[in-house]
Amino acid sequence: MISTHSIRVLGRDLQVKSVSTPEHVAQVEGLVNEKLAEAGAAVTGGDDQVIVVLAMMNLAEACLAAQKELEAERTACRVRVAGLIGRLDQQAV
Repeated sequence: MISTHSIRVLGRDLQVKSVSTPEHVAQVEGLVNEKLAEAGAAVTGGDDQVIVVLAMMNLAEACLAAQKELEAERTACRVRVAGLIGRLDQQAV
């Protein structure tokens, strides 16, 4: 069920709709604010738009790295499962 949640980002109070739990929405809000603070600390005199773009780039980079790592883990699991199935097949003969 979709619920409305109150969050605060960049000093603005916002209402967002989500199917997630309030705890999950709070975690997302915390991560967004953390990344915005990191980007803001790295940019001197930057306006909010520059800080938001930098934070988005950092989050996108982390997302792509996580996707790449997940795909590597999936490949490793497929190889391991295929090896285990091969060993089982050999023992069944």
